[in-house]
This record gives sequence, C-alpha cells and structure tokens, in this order.
Amino acid sequence: MLPSIEQRLAAELSVKFSQIQATIQLLDDGSTVPFIARYRKEATGGLDDIQLRLLEERLHALRELEKRRSAIIAAIEKQNKMTPELLDAITHTEDKAHLEDLYLPYRKKRRTKAQIAHEAGLQSLADSLLNNPRLHPETEAAKYLKAPFTTEEGDNPGVADTEQALEGAQHILMEHFAEHAPLLQTLREYLRTHAILTARATKDKKDTDTKFTDYHDYHEAISKIPSHRALALLRGEREGVLKLKLLLDTELEEKARNTALNPCEISIARQFNIRDQKRPADAWLIDTVRSSWLTKIFAHLETELMGNLQERAEMEAIQVFAQNLKALLLAAPAGPRITIGLDPGLRTGVKVAVVDATGKVLATATIYPHPPKNDWDNAIQTLKQLAEQHQASLIAIGNGTASRETDHLAKDLIKKYPQLKLTSIMVSEAGASVYSASELASQELPDMDVSLRGAVSIARRLQDPLAELVKIDPKSIGVGQYQHDVDQNKLARSLDTVVEDSVNAVGVGVNTASPSLLRYVAGLNSKIAHNVIAYRNTKGMFTKRKDLLKVPSLGEKTFEQAAGFLRIVNGANPLDASAVHPESYPVVERILKDFKLDVTTLIGNQPILKSIRPEKYADEKVGLLTIQDILRELEKPGRDPRSTFKTATFKEGIETIQDLHPGMVLEGVVTNVAAFGAFVDIGVHQDGLVHISALADKFVKDPHAVVKVGQVVTVKVLEVDEKRRRIALTMRVGDGATATKH
Repeated sequence: MLPSIEQRLAAELSVKFSQIQATIQLLDDGSTVPFIARYRKEATGGLDDIQLRLLEERLHALRELEKRRSAIIAAIEKQNKMTPELLDAITHTEDKAHLEDLYLPYRKKRRTKAQIAHEAGLQSLADSLLNNPRLHPETEAAKYLKAPFTTEEGDNPGVADTEQALEGAQHILMEHFAEHAPLLQTLREYLRTHAILTARATKDKKDTDTKFTDYHDYHEAISKIPSHRALALLRGEREGVLKLKLLLDTELEEKARNTALNPCEISIARQFNIRDQKRPADAWLIDTVRSSWLTKIFAHLETELMGNLQERAEMEAIQVFAQNLKALLLAAPAGPRITIGLDPGLRTGVKVAVVDATGKVLATATIYPHPPKNDWDNAIQTLKQLAEQHQASLIAIGNGTASRETDHLAKDLIKKYPQLKLTSIMVSEAGASVYSASELASQELPDMDVSLRGAVSIARRLQDPLAELVKIDPKSIGVGQYQHDVDQNKLARSLDTVVEDSVNAVGVGVNTASPSLLRYVAGLNSKIAHNVIAYRNTKGMFTKRKDLLKVPSLGEKTFEQAAGFLRIVNGANPLDASAVHPESYPVVERILKDFKLDVTTLIGNQPILKSIRPEKYADEKVGLLTIQDILRELEKPGRDPRSTFKTATFKEGIETIQDLHPGMVLEGVVTNVAAFGAFVDIGVHQDGLVHISALADKFVKDPHAVVKVGQVVTVKVLEVDEKRRRIALTMRVGDGATATKH
C-alpha cells in the first residue's frame, strides 16, 4: 500500500506524523505560515518557518501528483484498457516521471507511423519477427502486402512491397519499446548517472563571443553540473552562442557506432530478448533497437533530462536569491534618525533628500560637486545648511555611479564641520530607480521630481531597510543569480514568502506602516492594508488592537492571523506593543493576578519573569511552548530580531580597479552570495569575487553558511584582471586575510 501524503511528508521532513497532520489541518483552515510558526507551536511540535514552507510546498506537489494519478486512472478506465496489474503499478508509483511512463501507451496522440502500420495489419509481422528471429524478414513481409484503403482515422497507404512492410513493422516495435515503462525507468536512471552534457561554440559566434568563452569546448557529467553553470549553458544556447548536446560517457570516446551497441541499446535488446546470433531476423531487430533509441527513446529522455537540469538549476538559483533577499531585508536598521540621502551622479548632479526620523521628506536639493561643473564648495555649503537646519545625524550615499566621489564629498563635509556630528554610510541603491518611477512612489511623493525620489528611498532604506525595500519588486533588488533565466512565477512566489516571513519576524507598527509593509502581514492583503490606512486617516491612530476589527474586510479570522504581528506603541494596553497574541492576554492577566502587579511593572522585569514556572500556566488551550514564548517576549517586548547596525570603511585612495594590486587587505560589504562564492563591494565600482574555495580555511559546502548579504568582511586581493573587470579576493586567514566581521 502506498504511504499517505501525511506519511510521506513525515518521512521526508523527519518529523512525527501527528505534526504533519496538525499542520495540514491548520493550512487547510486558512492559517498562514508565519502565524502557525509563531502561535501554534503546540500543534506543530515547534516546526519553524523554514520547515513549514517546505511542508507547504511539498504538500502542494504531492496533492498535484495524486490529482494527476486520479486523472490517469480515469482516462485509462474510460478506454476500457485498465488491468489489475496496471492499476497496481499506477497506484503504487511515487515517481511522477514513472507515472507518465505508465500512461504513455494510453495517451491520446497524433496518428503515428506505428498506428498506420497497425491499421495495415502489420502488428502480427512485428510480433512474429520479434518472437522468432529464425524467420526471414523479407519472406514473412511478403505475406502482408495490401492495396491502399480508407479507415475511420483516414487514408491508409496499404503495403506496397516488403520494404514498406518491414518499415511499418519496425515502427510498431519502436513505439512498443519506447512505451515500455520499466525499460524507460531503467534507461532514465542510467542516463542520470552516465549522461555527459557537451557544449561547443556555434561557427558564427566562435571568434566574436567573449561572454561564454569558458564553454566553447566543454563537457561535464549532467549529474554534477552546479546550478550557476547550468543556467549559463542554457542561456548560451538560448542566445545562439552555444550548441548543447547530450552524450553517453562511452560516446565521448567516439567509438564507431557500427561495431557495438551502446549500454542503453544493450538494455533495450535484453529487455526484449534480442541477440545477434546471425539468425535471419537478428540484423533487422538490432537495427530496430538502434532506431528506437536514437529517434524515440533518447530524444524523449534527453528532453526530460535537460528539463530536469533546468528545473534543478532554477530551484537552486531561486533558493540563493531567497536567502540573499532575506539577509538584505533583515539587515540592521540605522534607526529613526534624521538622515540625508544622496543619490550620486556626475553630469546630472547629486540628488539630495532630507527625511525625518519617520521617513517624512523635509527638504530636497540638487548639487553639482563633480565634473563637468565641479562646484565642490557650494555643494559642501548646501549640505552643511541642510544638516544644521534639520539636525541630521546620518548621510546615506547610494553605491552607484560617482558613489566614491560623493563619499569623498561627505567625508570632506564631516572633516570641515565636526560640530555637525555626522556619519556617512554607503547604501545599496539597487531598485531605487525602479521605486522612483513606480506608481507607489507617485502616490507617496506626488509633487516630487522622479530624479529626487531615489535620494528619498536611499535615506529611508538606511533608516529601515525592510520598511523601504518592501516597496520594490523583489526581483529588482538585484541579489539574485541568473534571476532572469528562471521561472518568473516560481521566483515571485518564493520571494513573496521571504518578504512575508521577514516582515512578520520583525513586526509592524500599525500606526506608522505603509500599505506596502502592511500587505505582507500574515492574513492581510493589499485591499485590507489600504483599508487599514484609510481607517487610520479618517478615525485617527489605533489605540488598541481590537480596534482593527472595525476595519472593513478585516474579520475575526484575519484578526487572528494578523494581530500578533501588528504593534501599537503607546496604546491603551502595553501588551499591544508586543508579540504576545491577544488570545494569550488572559495568561498574562493570570500572572499579574498571582504576583499582584500591573502590566507596566511586569514588562521588562527580568527577576520576576525568570522566577515564573511556565508549566504552572500551561493548560489545554495554551501550551508550554507558548507560555515560554510569552515570558521571553515580556522580558523584551517588541524586540527587533535584526542585528546591531554596522558599516564598512572603504580604504582611502582605493577608488577604481586600477588602484588595486594583489596583496591588499581591504574592508568591504557582501553584495551578493551565489552557489560558487560571494561578491564583495570594496569601493571600486566593481564587486570582487570570493570564490567558495577562498571563503574560509575549511571546506565550505554552502557559501551562505559563512557569509550573508550586507555583512561587513575583511578581504585580501588575490588577482586583478582589468580587461575583463574581474577581481579575485580571499577571506582565508591562511591567505593573509583577517577574520570575518559580523
């Protein structure tokens, strides 16, 4: 008996059946992953958001498999061709590809040469020669000659001569071989292990292409090709630069095809008891085996295998993107401080925006410190006046064109006027231009020139990366690996879950959040988020969580999902500013009653909170895990899980790739993490690469285990290739680099 979906998930995730069962019930009832992970730990046995996301994904896949299984059974039964053996095979297979193999002979298809031959009565000729190779093919074929005729399916050419009869019989056998499910599974497994992907440059691109030169004469086992290389190869083929071909490892040696069957052809021959014993029909049968492999089976399996390669590569690339995006979203915020945002530029000038602690725009300007105007002194004075007038404490500088020159400007300002007590920080401006031209930016900053909106975004993303980056399509943030080469729907779904998990991990101030941020709160959507904003604008600030139930379309179920992640600071109930869910307020009230305290005295009172025995307050409704979470939250209510804010200091005098030389030790910021290593911004307008082999003094399987996007690291320059604009870096202490900063 095939295990149930719940049993398969329990085995895959190595968790108890009861955990899977409870989680599926919660998901089916409309609960979100962030809510389940945070507030239903007793039911799930403490499954975290990563496990829950995987469970949700696999649940969908397995249900789709069962849906397909049912459809296949129904289709075969409708044809009255179902047998007990076939039903048993279909019912018990857990492999999607094998399921489709079993259905292959019954699938509706266009009228094939094999079908035409079958109509002409050549099935018995094919069977006779296969079962008795001692028969002479031409002699047997002469018995099946037939004039052209018409059937319900269409005109049939009949059988004009023995050559046509043998060709028709061959097509019947080839189709039979190609639809034999156990054989296909055997050949598929062999190819997965022994297939080699080769690449050659196309003749017209060989001398002009520079992007794919590494693959002009390339081969590698398909099972070992890493995702980034697979996507590069597939892109090269799509752009017409590379020609990809799949070979067996034995074929790489270019053995003569006429002297022996390859291993896959041998498997076909064995399956149907075909052997070359010099009997009259043996040569014809061997030729049939080769033809079935070359024209039918291999073509089918090659398409499938290449599709699997792309799917695997896409999955890994999407996972890399998701990990990088999460690190960027959860980067340490500078906090609610008045900030000057600088969007660097040369000819068009540096765009300036001053925002207050809440991100509200206080002033804007454009300065021209760089060529061709070189108005350095006036630029300094403008920034000085803005800093003094608005009491700014931070300068955020976008890391695009002219960023180092603009960084010098900020450093000069700080040096000349130390009394301003300013700090300048380089900020990733990825996606800022996308935001500037978006409809959302038009709504938020309707009277502001598009060119100035980028400076506002840069300032705000220093204050709170999460709150600002949620306004930008995740695909535009630029921390992906071959992001345009992967399934865009899968990518969007994956990135949306990352944003959702990140937003709910931090929590959202309901009285200050933008609609972009609110829509990612568990249970909410764009419509409800805008309704929350509209209610806030007309009725005033929310003073207690229960007021959320007055928002149109925000019902009891939505409130249950969202309330714990929505915070009300300085509201009527201090618990509303914490991650304690309203459904658990009665537990806190019991604690307050036992200790004869009010809630403001209990919150943050570590001695009392640590003295409480959680098991005393656990019951059937609220379990021990939830009580422990409540006590931890009361110690530091509304605590931000993000790390402490840190910045990198770029080395003076190192501004372009020409300034680099091997041996330099520099500080930088990780901008992207790929399967093959990490890219680091060292302040020269070209990120350097720390290959996976140079990330640490020990073996590294996954770069994300060592570094993450936004991390400040110390690196050493290994090699500089100015022509190809490539910088090789190392973080290995053994190479002379210092320990990684966190």
